[in-house]
Amino acid sequence: MTRLLIHVEGETEETFVNELLAPHLTEMGYSKVSARLLGNSRLRQRRGGIRAWTAVRKDVLAHLRGDPGALATTMVDYYALPRSGPGEWPGRDAAARAPCPENGRIVQEKLLADVCMQMGDRFDPTRFIPFVMLHEFEALLFSDCDRFAAGIGREELAPRFKEIRDAFASPEEIDDSPLTAPSKRIEGLMPGYQKPLHGNLAALSVGLAAIRSACPHFDSWIKELERRAGASAIGVQGR
Repeated sequence: MTRLLIHVEGETEETFVNELLAPHLTEMGYSKVSARLLGNSRLRQRRGGIRAWTAVRKDVLAHLRGDPGALATTMVDYYALPRSGPGEWPGRDAAARAPCPENGRIVQEKLLADVCMQMGDRFDPTRFIPFVMLHEFEALLFSDCDRFAAGIGREELAPRFKEIRDAFASPEEIDDSPLTAPSKRIEGLMPGYQKPLHGNLAALSVGLAAIRSACPHFDSWIKELERRAGASAIGVQGR
């Protein structure tokens, strides 16, 4: 059994990890699953947006070096990742020219390569499992539009949510334009939408099983985390 730390960019994702992912993953074999806000966003004076990769990498490296028996992963929105400048995330600019879900995989591969380089030749790359959500957290909520609408107490919006969902092959493909990203579409239908409140109410209502069924990129991440839990358990038993 081993520990898993999930680096998240906001309190919504933190709650999602603690309420939905952690119970499932501990059942799969992890001794502890916890979320950590990148850079402790509660103390940031300016909310919104993801931090520069160099700052996020510092958090990830500190965890991997400080707890050699643990695994680390990320849960950040592809939509918000800086493409250029000092805050640029590896692979984000190139990924913008790739189709979904390859865009997320491109960034993930670059993040892993960068962390492995920083950690050195003796680092076990299976200890870091980067994950980038397509295109942002709100896309997951469209996995079950009836439960989404019920979770936020706006059942009358279910048909409108379904119209959005049905225009794409999966909720993860709802695009990342500043005007039509999943969160922007929700705000257009529900002025006053608050991600920490409504996002988590909706996620709890939709449930992990429905999200995994509708979102293949997300599901592939969970499957990999499950696989690593099983591999870690086997490794411990074999010592």
